[in-house]
Amino acid sequence: MPRPNGTLYHPRRLGKGWDVEELRRLRAQQVPVLLYGPPGTGKTAMVEAAFPDLLTVAGTGDTVVDDFLGSYNPIPGGGYEFVHGPLVTAMRQGRVLLVDDATLIPPRVLAVLYPAMDGRGTVTIPAHGNETVEAVDGFYIVAGHNPGVHGAVLTEALASRFTVHLHVTTDWDLARQLGVPKQVVAAAIDLNADLAAGKTVWAPQLRELLGFVTVRDQLGMSAALANLAGIAPQDARDDVTAALSRHTGTPITALALGKR
Repeated sequence: MPRPNGTLYHPRRLGKGWDVEELRRLRAQQVPVLLYGPPGTGKTAMVEAAFPDLLTVAGTGDTVVDDFLGSYNPIPGGGYEFVHGPLVTAMRQGRVLLVDDATLIPPRVLAVLYPAMDGRGTVTIPAHGNETVEAVDGFYIVAGHNPGVHGAVLTEALASRFTVHLHVTTDWDLARQLGVPKQVVAAAIDLNADLAAGKTVWAPQLRELLGFVTVRDQLGMSAALANLAGIAPQDARDDVTAALSRHTGTPITALALGKR
């Protein structure tokens, strides 16, 4: 299924059907979903494929209420006008709002979502004369959460707003089907097992494995292996190079320029 950037998303089984179909069904029934799992497993891609009318707020520790509700912006010739934010737009147009990396956003900021998600279906914009906005049919909120990211905090207030908590992991069979060598997939599986056991701090997911295929096709296998080692965080690089070397039988170091 196509995503807005032109790349394809490959649906996976969920419940009685496919993930994109089930997400649409949950939207129709107003059952909010929190997707969680390591970065790069396809959470955002799934939501983009399921909802062509998607709006997104990319959460960080610096996200503020204005990023949801809107703010005054300068206009040519002087003066200011109020520009409504993506939460307001989604509510008025009956669209889907994805709050990506939601648990990086300060809890007091996330609280702006709660009146829109409960039975009230409204929000108030204090900065715009306490304007009240009511949600129309079709409005829906889905959120993404990366539990292992530094600073991510899943509060009870946020977790309780989402009826479905869906764990998203990398599909290793899909990775092989998309051209990732079986030895590299095997190394990634081992590294993810170590990550789950607390033995390492990073492991490649589908995003990195697809990047591996791109680099291999452009620069060759050796460069792709070295690049996969090089993109690992410094404190996990020895673990990644060891796993790749073990499964490929090739000594590997991070990608670097050679001599003249």
